[in-house]
Amino acid sequence: LKALACVRACSRFLRACSLIAKMTTLEARVAALEEARADYNESLDTIWMLLASMLVFFMHAGFSLLESGTVRFKNTQNILAKNLLVVTVGFLCWYVIGYPLAFGATEKTLNKFAGGTGFFMQGLWENKDALRFWFFQGAFCATGATIVSGAMAERTQLKGFGTFTILLTSVIYPVVVYWGWSGSGALNFTDDEGESKSLVGPAFMDFAGSGIVHLVGGIGALCGAIIVGPRKGRFDPETEAEFDGHSVPFCVLGTFFLWFGWYGFNPGSTGAMHDRDTANLAGLVAVNTTLSPCVSGLLVFLLRARLLGPKLLDVGGFCNGILAGLVAITAGCANVEPWEAIMIGIVGGLLYQGASMLLQKLGVDDVVDAFPVHGVCGLWGILALGFFGNPDEGMGGNGAFHGGDQFGTQLFAGFLITIWTAGLSVMIFLPLRLLGMLRMGDEFQDAGADIMEHSPCKAYNASSESSTVPVLTVKVGS
Repeated sequence: LKALACVRACSRFLRACSLIAKMTTLEARVAALEEARADYNESLDTIWMLLASMLVFFMHAGFSLLESGTVRFKNTQNILAKNLLVVTVGFLCWYVIGYPLAFGATEKTLNKFAGGTGFFMQGLWENKDALRFWFFQGAFCATGATIVSGAMAERTQLKGFGTFTILLTSVIYPVVVYWGWSGSGALNFTDDEGESKSLVGPAFMDFAGSGIVHLVGGIGALCGAIIVGPRKGRFDPETEAEFDGHSVPFCVLGTFFLWFGWYGFNPGSTGAMHDRDTANLAGLVAVNTTLSPCVSGLLVFLLRARLLGPKLLDVGGFCNGILAGLVAITAGCANVEPWEAIMIGIVGGLLYQGASMLLQKLGVDDVVDAFPVHGVCGLWGILALGFFGNPDEGMGGNGAFHGGDQFGTQLFAGFLITIWTAGLSVMIFLPLRLLGMLRMGDEFQDAGADIMEHSPCKAYNASSESSTVPVLTVKVGS
């Protein structure tokens, strides 16, 4: 009996050991699966963010086409040079100082003005997950300066514009980013109770940058256009018609390129793509990014065709109406329902048209309507979240139409961004103008910057000296 009891005890012991071994193996397998899942999620997020970043980067091709089509033939290369300068200089400034000021917050910092760590990408090598974020945000940074180049086209010296680009991408834009997107800035930080706040109430809402990106660029564009002055003869009734852009097809293609890139700009701002909720959010963002520009572009096109002189079909106005709707919905694309996106687009179109007419009346020469599109509609985009966005729909909305209290924060943010950007832009542009480093002389403007300082001296090898675009010769009957 003793031997039988001993055998049974040994059997139970062996079964227990086997069970422990199986549990250990199971735990190891679960740990391996969790690690594989984390690697898979990381890979998926990286693919998503790189794709979105490349789409945002591709927007510079759209800006280049749009701006070159809007200027006269004799200044085509000059505006393209500025677009190339913005990207190359902008990313280098982002590497050296822009990214540290924008996202270099230290833990538990009381500083709500600007970051101060990560210069020259220090620390990112140990945290390689941040590299994709650096690239995505760097593409945003360069976009702000490109907006300014179009407004000041055809009469701005390259060295003056280059100086402003350095300071915009190094200081002006990154500080605004820190305020709104770093999680530690004046417009969006976490208090001691773990709640997101701003200095004046609820945390600032700007999902993809109506205020942080476009308002900054639009205000810089307005300051630059005013200080550099209008192109020679721009508002002279005898020569006014000579300032039409040289290629409407370029403008349309540029608009489509920008719209296409906006699907990286807005949906890519989810920052991740490894779970169902984020995927659904990106889908909503894409829908809203489609509806708002559709209604805004059609509205401007119809207004100019039926109500506003000369009551003709204005393709350029159609393009800018589309861009106005895109800018307006960028802040709230993740927080509003599709019908609200349509309403935001309608108001955006009306505001764009009104601002464009006002600039003409005031004699402000904004070549591409950068301020009406990006400045006015960027401001409207952030203010719209003070009205729209239902908190009961689970999208983070807090609009007044649904009982929310978001408007005060949005208004304060718009005021703060405007004052900061305008103040520093004037401090940069005005000395440049007084030093003779900003405005081209009349001789340059008459002849065109391409022939005066570029090689080759014309953008196209046209078959006719009087033609501003390549001419095709067609034989009848061939």
